Amino acid sequence: MQVAAKGRDIDLSDLRARQFCAADFDRFDLIIGMDANNIADIEDLRPMGNDTPVHLLTAFAPETGADHVPDPYYTRNFDGALDLIEAAVEGLTAHLDA
Repeated sequence: MQVAAKGRDIDLSDLRARQFCAADFDRFDLIIGMDANNIADIEDLRPMGNDTPVHLLTAFAPETGADHVPDPYYTRNFDGALDLIEAAVEGLTAHLDA
């Protein structure tokens, strides 16, 4: 993924993955998941009474017809994942700016 992203002038080298935790509901105003399993796992950690919005990233790019971002680790389609993520992030940005 880093090689594919770098080909688009996106530097991912400083990013590190970590597990989502219940405290993230208080840390963030909006939480985004890549697929339905991510969303379900996130919702399982939601503290009682918390109303932080949780959305599927692809919901912000309905024109793609995708219902999730396929994991490029398994599909090996890094460029396809980046295409979908870029489209969804454009939609998310437009949504937040509206």
